[in-house]
Amino acid sequence: MKQAKSLGKWFATNRTQFTAIYSSTLQRAVMTAESILENQLDPKPPLIKSLALREQNFGEAEGQSYRQTRDPNLSVEEHYARKIYPHIRSRHESFPGGESKDDLARRAEEVVRDVILPSIAEAMKERRKNCHIAIVSHGLFIKELVDVIFKHSVRGIPEEKYKGLRNTGWTRILISVEGSSTNNSEDTPDLASTPLIVRVTQVNRHDHLDTITRQKGGIGSAAHDPKQKGIRDFFSGASTKS
Repeated sequence: MKQAKSLGKWFATNRTQFTAIYSSTLQRAVMTAESILENQLDPKPPLIKSLALREQNFGEAEGQSYRQTRDPNLSVEEHYARKIYPHIRSRHESFPGGESKDDLARRAEEVVRDVILPSIAEAMKERRKNCHIAIVSHGLFIKELVDVIFKHSVRGIPEEKYKGLRNTGWTRILISVEGSSTNNSEDTPDLASTPLIVRVTQVNRHDHLDTITRQKGGIGSAAHDPKQKGIRDFFSGASTKS
């Protein structure tokens, strides 16, 4: 995939060296993560694949037709019985067997707890100035992850919503621990309860795509293939095998 290769080369050209790379287990994310890894300097960072970074699971609606509105003469159950899957109206609702937006946020909390905060704590313990991790995931999950990160911020969640990312578009978030520069203690603070300073410095950066020519009807630079699934299905949490 030329988009992923271009991204990996862009980071290398701009001397972006990662401490670790975390990736969803879905194919497109893995391809992007592997391209980033391939272009990193030796010793290369570890690449960790995680189910927690997969896209939202739409359950039995995976790969089915999507409808913006509901038929007022049908109940929700009758819609599903007819294989009609209208727009989900609230964060707690989900398609049968799928995840709601609230479920997705809880999964994002796990990533913050199990990946991001431990990475910061390790850097503090080793007195490293920077810890630079890449998280390769998917649009709906990334939006929830950014919101969860800001919940740990002393400034709270900003009004701007970080969604609508282009394929392989990237966002940079800088996270620091409040008071860490004046804290001379040998003990690493409990980051789960410590206020963080969170700043977004780049949003949906995609200038690495400027030199890629998109072919009509395909995905990215790939030519059209009649067997290709729709973009929602391609990125879905359950229908794409690892």
